[in-house]
Amino acid sequence: MISESILDDFGDALRLHHCFSDEPFTKDKFEYLLVNVFKHNGILAGKNTQNNPGADVIINGQTFSLKTQADKNLRVNFINIHKFMELGRGEWRNKVKHLDGLRNQFFSHLTNYQRILILRNIGVPSPEVPFWKYEMVEIPKNLLLEASEGEMEMTADSVQTPKPGYCRVFDKVSRKLKFELYFDGGSERKLKVNKIDKSYCLVHANWEFMIQDMDEN
Repeated sequence: MISESILDDFGDALRLHHCFSDEPFTKDKFEYLLVNVFKHNGILAGKNTQNNPGADVIINGQTFSLKTQADKNLRVNFINIHKFMELGRGEWRNKVKHLDGLRNQFFSHLTNYQRILILRNIGVPSPEVPFWKYEMVEIPKNLLLEASEGEMEMTADSVQTPKPGYCRVFDKVSRKLKFELYFDGGSERKLKVNKIDKSYCLVHANWEFMIQDMDEN
């Protein structure tokens, strides 16, 4: 469904954006542009208006959750989503068993959409390397659902209240980390999904384009 024509049009819009701005593409722009590129290509698309938490857009009947990443020290081969979702007010103190309820909130959130796309700003231009670099990656839901067999850890030495914890998912053969859930305690109570190994994901496109006359003011 994400055709070459759609990706070409999306890349053209990214270039146009950076004719007028040196700020990385934001999530609201990602939503707006993706919907309009699909519409331009004759595919039914729109922003979610059904009060469906987590589902940002609906394209050809499929619900999508959209994310962006533009970390200053981004690691190209690993994806971090710094605020995947807010965590509710369930039991959460200092015991590993409390993480089970938080993980169940994560699984419930995943039921609200069918696909997950992230637009990553993987290169910011400099005088030495005057290129913007982006990629669009699909994170399989089935990968994230493997958290059901993840290894839980509560950080007992943390001064935060409630204490943060982890759910780490490893390859069963190699023991290589696939990704981790980080239950961020304290006042924010949010879930981060960190260190997603990009080799388990689908890269739909890469864009690289030069910014001219960087030395001119």
